[in-house]
Amino acid sequence: MGLDKNMPILVTGASGYLASWIVKDLLEDGYQVRGTVRSTKAFAKIAHLTKLQEKHPGKLDLYEADLMKPGSFNEAVNGCQVVIHTASPFFISKIKDAQKQLIEPAQQGTRNVLQAVNDSDTVERVVLTSSCAAIYGDNIDVELVEGGVFTEAIWNTSSSLSHNPYSYSKTVAEKTAWEMQKESGKWTLTTINPGFIMGPSLSDRTDGTSVTYMMQLMNGQFKSGVPDLHFAVVDVRDVARAHILAAENYRASGRHICVSDHKTFLEFGQILKEEFPKYKLPTKVAPKWLLYIMGPMMGITWKFLNKNIGYRLNFDNSYIKEDLGIKFTPFKKTLIDHANQLIKSGLIKEKG
Repeated sequence: MGLDKNMPILVTGASGYLASWIVKDLLEDGYQVRGTVRSTKAFAKIAHLTKLQEKHPGKLDLYEADLMKPGSFNEAVNGCQVVIHTASPFFISKIKDAQKQLIEPAQQGTRNVLQAVNDSDTVERVVLTSSCAAIYGDNIDVELVEGGVFTEAIWNTSSSLSHNPYSYSKTVAEKTAWEMQKESGKWTLTTINPGFIMGPSLSDRTDGTSVTYMMQLMNGQFKSGVPDLHFAVVDVRDVARAHILAAENYRASGRHICVSDHKTFLEFGQILKEEFPKYKLPTKVAPKWLLYIMGPMMGITWKFLNKNIGYRLNFDNSYIKEDLGIKFTPFKKTLIDHANQLIKSGLIKEKG
């Protein structure tokens, strides 16, 4: 069994940071692609997709679909061999109603997409964008796992609607997908569980968490010091490739931790400072007492600080290398490429 290049592959949330790279790579690999977007009339938000349509005539079709509307994915799904479901909200600050902003779109959206898959006679395989957030909630969780290393066998049990709701949304969405696959049995499922995704964007949008973070870093917002936070990181282009490899390789199964490296917030700044010395990048860690004062003003709770500051993450990425054969981009290249893309786009002022 394998992919038929005459049958389209659907990518949900196609205008997103990660999904755009999946769409681009699929087109360059010769596939017929369908993508869902919230509105085909939101020209600014989908401009990078219309450029891909022009570059690959007749190979990319866009469909309007709403995560919260049952049946809205049926037309896009019908006739596809594979569905790559990436659409899910990703933001960790300025959350007013976590249930409506995060949990419902993630969980109900997954249900609606997979119900369309169930209703289809053609879909054989689903690749779901999950997250390392479905494996752990707080960095301190690493102390509870054997050997201090997270693996695919572990599930996030520390997040909730009131604490780390984004992580909770990814956990319940992935669990929903596995339950629906088990109940159906008509199609196979595999998940990609990336860490913090970085790297260049195909669009000039600034509403993505990764893009916002890089802009804050490069524009000097953290010049006086950064929290002692530790991240599992990965290049957006590697995550996109992982999805395609999982779609193509029908023997690939289960969950896949997609992490290339582990870095502190300060190491981000140090890497960038070498390449961009004129920017006001962080050179030291902010004292914990200052974070306790400033945190609440920035929407960061003391509970989050207690469970994350100073704790080092460690993920085992051996399974994705073995199962999908992926090779990861060095993280230094990821950061430099990301910064150069933002400078070229005019989102960060070039300093000469």
